[in-house]
Amino acid sequence: MNRASFSGQPQNLSGEPGDDIPVAVRDTPDVAPKIRLRLPVLLMGGAAGFVLLAVISGFLFFVTAPEKTADTQSSPTSSASAPTSTDGNSVNPQGNSGDTVLGHLTYPQAPESELVTISADRRIKMRKTAAAKFREMAQAARSAGVILAPISGFRSVKEQEQLFFSVGAQRNQTPAQRAALSAPPGHSEHHTGYALDIGDGAVPATNLQANFDNTKAYKWLQANAARFGFEISFPKNNVQGVSYEPWHWRYVGDRDSLEMFYKARNLKPIPTP
Repeated sequence: MNRASFSGQPQNLSGEPGDDIPVAVRDTPDVAPKIRLRLPVLLMGGAAGFVLLAVISGFLFFVTAPEKTADTQSSPTSSASAPTSTDGNSVNPQGNSGDTVLGHLTYPQAPESELVTISADRRIKMRKTAAAKFREMAQAARSAGVILAPISGFRSVKEQEQLFFSVGAQRNQTPAQRAALSAPPGHSEHHTGYALDIGDGAVPATNLQANFDNTKAYKWLQANAARFGFEISFPKNNVQGVSYEPWHWRYVGDRDSLEMFYKARNLKPIPTP
């Protein structure tokens, strides 16, 4: 064993210490610490970035979440309000329920200028178009040996008020009982000038009575009234729940009269017997 072995510093032929260690071996100790140093830094940086991203995301969610909630809550309100805007256009099977009183629908009063007389005493009136058709119908019935006697035509709201309340009081009838026989003021078809109570001139005892449907006049009306634009207003089991009135007929032979009784009311046409 020579001195070099004891000195702890190997020597090469040039006499300089450490030159006999390969370059690859000499460089390895310098690289390893750098790698070990960079890895923790990267890990710490990534963790810090993740935490920062989470914080930012949470903040953004906190800021935007209340606005989304408000939008969500406002949607049902908007959708709920939509039917209200069309509610005015909606009707029940009895028609215009908001204007119905004791089963009777509301009707406007015909202007005086539209009315003409149809009776000899000039007391019974109808609208011009309806009056002309009634005269034509009465003439056709007379040709068949049937007398169609007009009993009551146009009535003003004031006249209907007298008929409803005063007569009801005389007969000790409640409003509901009275409504089964007469419409409340403002709710009578007679206001329109298109409605008419008809009797049989040969048997006046049946006027305004249910047994009018046994007369020749009623049977003739059932078979022929539609040809002249007339129909019974309150047949048995009618949709309005009004008492059966075989004597009460209405004109629906032109656009105005048809819309008066059917438009926006969802009423079904009177079935043909």
